Amino acid sequence: MPATPTPVAATLDDHIDVAQRTRELEPLILQAAEILTECLLKGGTILLCGNGGSAADAQHLAGEWVGRFLLERRGLPSIALHTNTTAVTAIANDYGFEEIYSRQVEAHAKPNDVLIAITTSGNSENVIRAARRAKELGIQVIGMTGEQKGRLGAFADLILSVQSPVTARVQEMHIIIGHILCDLSEQGWAARK
Repeated sequence: MPATPTPVAATLDDHIDVAQRTRELEPLILQAAEILTECLLKGGTILLCGNGGSAADAQHLAGEWVGRFLLERRGLPSIALHTNTTAVTAIANDYGFEEIYSRQVEAHAKPNDVLIAITTSGNSENVIRAARRAKELGIQVIGMTGEQKGRLGAFADLILSVQSPVTARVQEMHIIIGHILCDLSEQGWAARK
């Protein structure tokens, strides 16, 4: 009888299993990377939003584009929309938490921008409203969700849906996918600028 895996081994095995299934997203990841590369080549800005761990991922990825990922290059325009605490708290106070991102999309988005909307459930109201507003403004939306695309699917041009019911595994894949997007868009921008 095989030994029961330890909690550490079980978590790592689950991570590896979800990572293997995430390989199926390769065509969509490549498509998303091309959308982001075109955005950057045309002088657009990558806007990102999410809640909790997804907000941390949004901020992390924005930092990779503004700073650098692997290449020495000029900073590339990217903003995590939750980082302006004055705007977030004022909007939440005056309009409600559901509007904290949509108002900022309305204020900042311009032609050639892209919104990356991250929600593991696919149903975070403030993220959905941001995506809806982006679509109304003609801004492309890349969604990152868990196995249920949720209501975000109606407002995204492309959805990267990680096939796991476990939030932690979804978030782990989101940051890996995000790093791949940083890498490919940075390389694409550098090769074609």
